[in-house]
Amino acid sequence: MRRPSNRLTALVLAAAVLCGAAFAGPVLAKDTVVIYTAIESEQITEYKKAYEKALPNLEVKMLRFSTGDISARFMAEKDNMQADVIWGVAATNTLIFKNAGLLEPYAPKGLERVQPLFRDKANPPSWVGIDIYMSAFCFNTEVGKKHNLPMPTSWADLTKPVYKGHVVMPNPNSSGTGYLSVASILQRLGEVEGWKYLDALHTNMAEYTKSGSKPCKDAAAGERAIGVSFEYVALEMKKKGSPIEMVLPKEGSGYDMEANALTKRGAKNPAAKAFLDWAISNEAMGLYAKYFAAVGVQGFPVPEGLPKDISKVVYPNDFEWSAKNRDVILAEWTKRYAK
Repeated sequence: MRRPSNRLTALVLAAAVLCGAAFAGPVLAKDTVVIYTAIESEQITEYKKAYEKALPNLEVKMLRFSTGDISARFMAEKDNMQADVIWGVAATNTLIFKNAGLLEPYAPKGLERVQPLFRDKANPPSWVGIDIYMSAFCFNTEVGKKHNLPMPTSWADLTKPVYKGHVVMPNPNSSGTGYLSVASILQRLGEVEGWKYLDALHTNMAEYTKSGSKPCKDAAAGERAIGVSFEYVALEMKKKGSPIEMVLPKEGSGYDMEANALTKRGAKNPAAKAFLDWAISNEAMGLYAKYFAAVGVQGFPVPEGLPKDISKVVYPNDFEWSAKNRDVILAEWTKRYAK
């Protein structure tokens, strides 16, 4: 029997491959979206499962840094923009991006459900808030007992001599939590008295950390007695069994909100808009509500351990003032304390 030629064999194999490919269906490339975020890594892990299921045709490339670092990078790239979407970055920072002309106004699907407080006043908005986070003290009861330290209940308490060397807070240059605490103190007391207070607080400071969550994590680990941080981390550390008590200062907690925005680069990317639509969906809001007392859409239960009405525990934040004065405040803070 005559054996088939090598050429005939190759043709048969090629036909089989093409036939198999036809039955398998086309392989479609995913749409890519580049996202810059300051959301806590532990939260992103959970959110990721949800958006990957909801948006199976999107390939998400995400860069996560603390608020100050992600903002500095985004601003530095303004002439060669890399990000399509800003997700969960402080509203005061997104206002700076807007004023610099780096954002594209966009109304995500379902925007009408979002409370007015949580959105840019322009129509369409340049940014939309998703949740509110507020400053809180993390007090390690065991370290406090060891050093005979009473649990602080106020900002004023933190300047008492008994706490010297036992307090740590975030550097406002790199941390959104650090900046909201400083900005709220200056708004509440006025700039003259506010800087006097921060001078007194500095006397007791053991360290200024790079991130907003680290002060509380350090307190949870027993490395410090008091960490000025934000409420989500305090509750998480307590849930994990650390001897932590969360304190919302009686004068009022500073607050900001995590916000989303479409960048100029992302304006022509349908994948960017699809992600922003999902990011204010009921599914997304339900996830945010597992960690924060207030989210952009009403009707979600408040996590156990947080106040049911945060308007009674926060000091109002003038976002426009905080954004407008950010560079001046940070320069003055650096001159005084970054030595």
